[in-house]
Parts: sequence; structure tokens; C-alpha cells
Amino acid sequence: MKHLFTNLSYARYLRFRQSAVAITGRLTPSIGRNNVTKTKTLATSLLSLSAAAILALVGTTSANAAPVNTTDTSGAAVSSHAASDAGAADYWTPERMKNAKSGDILAAKALERGKLLNLGKAPVTEAPGAISSIEGQQAATDSKAINLKVNQSETPVKHIGKIFFTLGGANYVCSGNSVTAANKSTVSTAGHCVNEGPGAYATNFVFVPAYLNGAAPYGKWTAKALYSPTQWASNGNMQYDTAFAVMNTLNGQKLADVVGSSGVQFNAARGLSYKSFGYPAASPFNGESLKSCSGTATNDPYNPQFATQGIPCNMTGGSSGGPWFIGNSSTGYQNSINSYGYGSNSTTMYGPYWGTVIQSTYNTAAAS
Repeated sequence: MKHLFTNLSYARYLRFRQSAVAITGRLTPSIGRNNVTKTKTLATSLLSLSAAAILALVGTTSANAAPVNTTDTSGAAVSSHAASDAGAADYWTPERMKNAKSGDILAAKALERGKLLNLGKAPVTEAPGAISSIEGQQAATDSKAINLKVNQSETPVKHIGKIFFTLGGANYVCSGNSVTAANKSTVSTAGHCVNEGPGAYATNFVFVPAYLNGAAPYGKWTAKALYSPTQWASNGNMQYDTAFAVMNTLNGQKLADVVGSSGVQFNAARGLSYKSFGYPAASPFNGESLKSCSGTATNDPYNPQFATQGIPCNMTGGSSGGPWFIGNSSTGYQNSINSYGYGSNSTTMYGPYWGTVIQSTYNTAAAS
């Protein structure tokens, strides 16, 4: 099953999908939201997959983008990819940033694969880990004033921004956050914003902190390396839809020194209250300003095998990868990311549980 979509023909894929429908009676509610589901959360309503999208779903993996497995001290496998995006900042002109897709197709494919590959499976039980909290750092003082020209839910936050990248020849947009790390250069986002899961890694990857109406007040930070759990990069397991990007320096400075970084927490209790942030780009939003959602997390009732939790939220495609903070502000510990939702009118955003596997990926990226 691991390489189902890289080895099956399109016709065989359709027969397999029909069999899956027959077995389950239905394939859960329509996908939606977040960049991990063409939903109204990270992927507004699931649009019909075009022939190109279907081919991408069934297609093969680029040889030069094959994941490289490494292992951290905890023994959990991590997939990494050295980025060669020196020209990425120049690539992202205002026009390309404006026209970048919200990643809905990637989201839809990821959730559909996740459902088909995990029919009837129970969530993978991770070995319980002790709660681990790592403090963030304050940004250096600066005198930059961000011009607010539109009505918006949130004033830009220095360490939260938009992510732009290329996959399969198309340009996409997600959200991300600067997180505390020994290298002072690590950004959290969704796994599907870094790697197709399974498939190629993104290119032209840049992080634009405090993005607003096309402006990049703290610059465009290019990626040095991309990291995701092997369970995501090799199998597209929605339970681990999280990734971390290590950024290059910009003008001789490290990211966290310029915009600060959020503290992170792993193996926390379930059912906490969160505030999530992102840049939803699909209607009724336009992706030009920061939005947020708040609420108490509850388990996903439709696909419990993902072991994810959801909070009340109607953010759309483009908000994928945006951070979840414990509490009611952007100053809390980050403990998840925007991942997916269901249906064109979805009112719940789901995010992965940050346990020992995702912590291992973070540890590897943060120490690189």
C-alpha cells in the first residue's frame, strides 16, 4: 500500500477507489478546508480534480527529489531535503505571489490518499512522551511600521507569515511560523506545504513574515533545507501532517533575531483551548491579511484514524500550516498547525497532535 499511487495506473486507481467506496459505503464527508483538503479550512471546497491533478495523484516521484532519511537521537525517522533555492526570493515577484494557488489541490489529494490508504485502520499509538516545552525568543527591536490599509481580523504578527513554493510546476501559498530553535532559523508549516506526501519536495520555497497586501516588511527568507516525518514523506499519513523548514540567513541575519520565534510544546494534553492563525486565500478571503480562529479542540469524528483535533474555524485554502497556540494569543506555545477540514461550508479546522514523532522532526530541523 505504501507506493499505491506511484505504481497503479489511472484505470486501476479508479477500480481501487470504487472498491473502497463499496467497502465503506462512502468515503466520509466531502473533503474541504485547509491546504490539506480542498476544504473551506485549508482548502475550501474540494474542486473537481482535473486530468492534471489526477495524474499528479497517481504519478511517479521525481528521482532527484527522493526523500533522504535521517535519524535523530530518539530513533524516529525523519525525511529531509536540501533546498537549492538561492534565486527563490527573486522568483517571487508581486505578480507571482498574488497569483499563487492556495494549495487546495494538494490538500484534496493528501486527504483523499489518507482516507484510501487508511481504511478501517486505528490511529497509530505513539509511545507516551513527557510534556516538553521550549521557550521562544523575542525579536530584536526595530522601527518598522507596517501600513494597515484594509479591514482585517488581526494585525500582522512578526513571526507569522506566508509561505510560497512550487510543486509540480505550479505555484502555491501556505502559512507558517518562526519557531524557537538552536539555529534561530526554523519555520513550522503543514507537511503538504513541503512535500506531496508521498512525492517530490517543494522548490522556490520562501517565508515572508508579517506579509500584508503584497508587502514583505521583513524580507523574503529562502529555504536551506526541508524536514518532515518519514510517515508523511513516504506514506502521506495525515496523522503527521507537519513539517519544518530551515531558512538561510538574510542580509547576514538569522530569522529569529529579526522577527523572534514562538515557543513549542509536545505531548500536551488533548482538548486544550487554542488560537490559530493563517492567511486564507480562497473565497471569501483573499490571502492578503492575517486571520485567526479560537476554540476548544475536539477529536475528528469522521476519520479517527488520523488522531487529529479540530477547533471552530472557517479559514480557507492558504491558511494551511498556520500555527496553533495554546491559549488565546500568539504568545503561547505552538502545539499544532492548520491541516484540513470538510466541505465547502466547513466550520472546523483540524490539526495534527504534536507527539514524539513530530517532536523528533522538530529536533532534527532545529539542530541542523
